[in-house]
Amino acid sequence: MTISSTAPAPDYSRKWLVLIAIGMGTFLATIDSTIVTVALPTLVGQLQTDFPTIQWVTLSYLLTLTVLLLSMGRLGDIVGKKRPYLIGMTVFGAASALCGLAPDVRMLIGFRVVQAVGAAMMQALGMAIITEAFPPTERGRALGISGLLVSAGILTGPVLGGILIDQVGWRAIFYVNVPVTAIGLLMVNRHVRPGERRPGQRFDLAGAAVLGVSLGALMLALTLGQGWGWGDGRTLALFGVFAVFFAAFILIELRVRQPMVDLTLFRNPQFAISLTMAVVIFITAASRIIIPFFLELSVGVRVTDIGLILAVWPISMALMAPAAGWLSDRIGSMKISLAGLVVSLGGYWLLASFVRPDLSPALFALLSAPTGLGIGLFQAPNNSAVMGSVPRERLGLAGSFLALTRNMGQLVGTAAVGALWASRTLANLPPELTGTITDASAAPPAAIAAGTAETFLVLAGVTGLLVLLGVWGVRIENRQRAVRAAALPGAEVGSAKAGR
Repeated sequence: MTISSTAPAPDYSRKWLVLIAIGMGTFLATIDSTIVTVALPTLVGQLQTDFPTIQWVTLSYLLTLTVLLLSMGRLGDIVGKKRPYLIGMTVFGAASALCGLAPDVRMLIGFRVVQAVGAAMMQALGMAIITEAFPPTERGRALGISGLLVSAGILTGPVLGGILIDQVGWRAIFYVNVPVTAIGLLMVNRHVRPGERRPGQRFDLAGAAVLGVSLGALMLALTLGQGWGWGDGRTLALFGVFAVFFAAFILIELRVRQPMVDLTLFRNPQFAISLTMAVVIFITAASRIIIPFFLELSVGVRVTDIGLILAVWPISMALMAPAAGWLSDRIGSMKISLAGLVVSLGGYWLLASFVRPDLSPALFALLSAPTGLGIGLFQAPNNSAVMGSVPRERLGLAGSFLALTRNMGQLVGTAAVGALWASRTLANLPPELTGTITDASAAPPAAIAAGTAETFLVLAGVTGLLVLLGVWGVRIENRQRAVRAAALPGAEVGSAKAGR
């Protein structure tokens, strides 16, 4: 007796339209995280404020986004992903218009918080929607193209921001989001399937609230601690709040019937390894923050040329991301991710070996390309490994985890890499200057170059550890494939091949 399934077959006919629609949100959110940075000096004068205050135009957005990502991912898994995504895009567009109308810096910071609420919905659910729209055999390719849009946004933001601020005014950097958001809303509403609601599911309010306090305290500690000092009582208190509330969150999730975060996902070694590698690779990528200090203060490169040199990384990532996704669909996600880590390791080693005060800017740009290529080769397959290792009803949560790892890695990396660079630079001061200079940016060119080289060497070591973790991941992926192949009867194998 044959039992037929009544579940409808997945509809992949609109997959490219879905990718374009979601890609608009991805592109907007990425541009918005970089375009505002260019405007900060202008905003100080235009809004009659100071540097510590204007930083919160960026920090308020990043903090809100990070705190809400997991909650929005879980919400999408419960009520379906399309409606929260549409709400998020609407909120993002409306808040963008309000940011452009803001009469003072306090209102601008407040509207940026609202904007981040919409961005959290889009970032948490965008990758899950793309994953559902494509068959598993094309998932890596689709996520690779999505990675290309992220790199394009990173590149476009500063350039577009500079043009708009110079020609139109700072308010235009927010108004530009509105028409793109409107087009994106129409496309998402028309081409994205409604998705499945899961009746009987409840949102874990207690877990979401406790996790929000925990992540908020951690983000504040990492951002404000850079100015207060890592040993300052306020910084330590925030780290303490993070630890206490995170422990409480784990206890809640272990006891509640329908947890916000299904901790059993971490029993899947592919999920746990891929997520760990994603966090660490973004921590190492934060080394971009020390490059302007080395190029300007040690080599003497002009600021305009530094911007061009910094563009090498995102360009390299953009060039590699689509090909990496395509290869992962054919060879295996973990294998391509491992190749990306090996290339990144070589890139950091080259930088550590050649950095010195007399290094030519052109050679530095060439030496920095392998690291960008490696990260581009790593990211899309690794994202595919994460999204492919969870059940369909957990795709929203998995996508939000990936977005969270990106933000967490950047924040932790900015603090950690910056502190490492400063300490190694001061450690390389000549004996006659030891103890007289406490600001690394005031060190002589030779000390800055030596500190930069040693920082890249440490990052090469960290990436080497990731390579070992990636080797383990490849072995697990091969074993899982062998198990699945052995479990398929001959008839099913034949039908599977015929259906490809």
